[in-house]
Parts: sequence; structure tokens; C-alpha cells
Amino acid sequence: MRELIDLLSDGHARTEKLLAIELHTTEEDVKRQIEYLMHIGMIRKVDMTCCSGGCGGDCGKCAPKEGFKNMGAMYEVVL
Repeated sequence: MRELIDLLSDGHARTEKLLAIELHTTEEDVKRQIEYLMHIGMIRKVDMTCCSGGCGGDCGKCAPKEGFKNMGAMYEVVL
């Protein structure tokens, strides 16, 4: 699990599939680890419904046309 936390801490976005490849494991194992880390409060899911780029709530100004809905789940380490 330490390796997963390290990957999530480096600031690069990755899908669960890419995390599984980098960790030499399965997507199911990554999902299980993420679920556990969320449960104990070490990581959280990033809200991708709108950006935080100072658009004043009108993400059409700064987000891709279709928004971020096709990016998959994103997670960050809670500091």
C-alpha cells in the first residue's frame, strides 16, 4: 500500500488501470487498496464536477467541452 500512496502523492493523474500496471497487480487489488485507504481517511476522491481554476463557477470557461466526466476517478492523499 505504501507504493500506492507514493504514486498518489506525486501529483500525476492515473486511472485505476494504470495504477495496477505500475504496481504490477490487478485493478481489483488497486480498487480494494483505494477503498481501504479512503475508509481510514488517508486518501479522498477528488471532486471533478467542476474545476478550481477561478472560473467563478462557470467551468465552461476553463474546462474541456465535455468536462472531466470521462477522466475516471481521481484520488489524492489527505495531508
